[in-house]
Amino acid sequence: MSVPPYQRIADQIRHRISTGELQPGHRVPSARAITREWGVALATATKVLAVLQQDGVVTVVPGIGTIVAELDAAPANDARSTAGPSSGAAARVSGRRAEGELTRDKIVRKAVEIADAEGMNEVSMRRIAAELGAATMSLYRYVPSKDDLIIHMIDVTMGEENFPPERPAGWRAQLEFAARLQWRLFHRHPWLAPVLSLTRPQLAPNALQHTEWILGAFDDEGLDMLTRMLVHITMFSFVRGIATAFEPEQEAQRETGLTEDEWMQTQEQAFHDFVSAGHLKRFFEFTKTVEFDFDLDKLFEFGLGRMLDGLAAFVEHARP
Repeated sequence: MSVPPYQRIADQIRHRISTGELQPGHRVPSARAITREWGVALATATKVLAVLQQDGVVTVVPGIGTIVAELDAAPANDARSTAGPSSGAAARVSGRRAEGELTRDKIVRKAVEIADAEGMNEVSMRRIAAELGAATMSLYRYVPSKDDLIIHMIDVTMGEENFPPERPAGWRAQLEFAARLQWRLFHRHPWLAPVLSLTRPQLAPNALQHTEWILGAFDDEGLDMLTRMLVHITMFSFVRGIATAFEPEQEAQRETGLTEDEWMQTQEQAFHDFVSAGHLKRFFEFTKTVEFDFDLDKLFEFGLGRMLDGLAAFVEHARP
């Protein structure tokens, strides 16, 4: 009978631990690292970590990740063959205890933690369960589906900062306040902007507070509700649009180990050869005369100012 891929990989990681290559307290390969090294699917990699955790070989430390358990908790050799009944029972008791402590808030916040650190693609019920030391199916009692989980993730993160009870004076200051608040949240959670749908908005109460704030910003201007909603969607689309660059940039840095500036330096010669070929004269002139970098904060600031300037002319014209 052939050994399943997840078990084979788990055995190899156990061997690294037994030989001292990985010692107590050392981080074991993450799910993403396992997919790269062994060429397996993410689900298989997640199962590897779950099996090792169930066997007591590794443990999850919040804020750090999955590490090798202390020697008195982790068997030196293959846990399946050398771990006695007491260690297996302890793992099962530990699992039941973690499962008994589950709450929807704990599940959602763990999902947010994973998404913040490794991207939304790494978030799955299996991965969350492995991190929390619980059975995957037990999570569904608190969060019925992945879509439901995402809505709760949106709600939790969009509620991290509140609108003040007293509004700033004037519609422009109120729109600027909302845009900057959203920008901070998107910066803090790079996955958030891409998962927010423009055409199928999720019914997350804290997200809807942003809509309510913008609609109320024009109470003294006499704008009809349709126009107010169009302003809200336009402003939100602008902020969200630039913020969608956060997650792929974070992913690129994880994959390459290079910052955006460092990556641009590696492309400098090829880029220069391309634009200097004579087909892009104005663009070539721009690259020779302008110091420019793709700083997302600068793009946000420039665009926000121009958006508000344009809306100021529109609101003035639209007043009854």
